[in-house]
Amino acid sequence: MDVFYAYTYSTAAWFGIQAVPLIISPKLIITALSTEARKPTVLEEYLCRSLAFALLTLAILTVLLTGTIPLSSSLAESEITADPSDPKAPYAVPTLTVTAAFHALTAFYAYMQYTRHAQIGFALSEIGSGFLASMGCWCLVFGTEKGRISKRTGADKRTSGWPFKNEEAERRKGKRV
Repeated sequence: MDVFYAYTYSTAAWFGIQAVPLIISPKLIITALSTEARKPTVLEEYLCRSLAFALLTLAILTVLLTGTIPLSSSLAESEITADPSDPKAPYAVPTLTVTAAFHALTAFYAYMQYTRHAQIGFALSEIGSGFLASMGCWCLVFGTEKGRISKRTGADKRTSGWPFKNEEAERRKGKRV
């Protein structure tokens, strides 16, 4: 599996993991986060469930806009237009950028809350979002541009011989090392 698709599925799963408790039991979440014992208001329950639906919507949009699930109506149409080495959707890189930035901001916020309150939930959120932010940044740096691959040798032309020389290539050319 490509790292790009692993990032896409991981992001959707992370959003889903965060959304499910908010949908199933918003009272439990509100009570656990509250400092005093009280019954949650109707507005708090509404906001919890609205946040959960927004997270599920983001998960679905991430999977659809990155091209992980092709949006064409027939299989033959998607085979003609899709290149297996590239992300298949035109919105893949912008979606990747926005979700990676979201994960980075969420990880930073969770870190700040963890240093203030020292609760394990913030630490878990920091670890999950931080991992996805680093994975998204890795995809942005290394996965969005095609390398300059030599047709003759199959090697990437952007590499250099510094600080180590490619002795095997020089030996093949007939040069002494």
